[in-house]
Amino acid sequence: MEHSKQLRQLRQRRAFRVRKRTRGTPERPRLCVARSHKHISVQVIDDETGKTLAAASSLDKGLAGSFKHGGNATAAQAVGKAIAERAIAAGIKAVCFDRGPFRYHGRVAALANAAREGGLSF
Repeated sequence: MEHSKQLRQLRQRRAFRVRKRTRGTPERPRLCVARSHKHISVQVIDDETGKTLAAASSLDKGLAGSFKHGGNATAAQAVGKAIAERAIAAGIKAVCFDRGPFRYHGRVAALANAAREGGLSF
């Protein structure tokens, strides 16, 4: 029990360290990534009003058919393209990237690169 509590605290510390420098504004909202073993999801958030402006996930019905498993880089690329389309449709072209407690590596990097290719600028 103590070990899992310590891991949770370390993860929370990493997330706070990233988020203290990253703030979403109406002109440049925050692109927040959430990752699990099975799925990946992303939201575009305006922190001043506390509203989610756009969101995409590997659980979305339209995206789930385009990949076999939601927890791999292929799914992350599909989610990155989807969030870019949805953000641009909402009138958002520039975002600040919030990776949370996750390293910019693997699925998180694949999502970010696909979102850049889709037209978002970080």
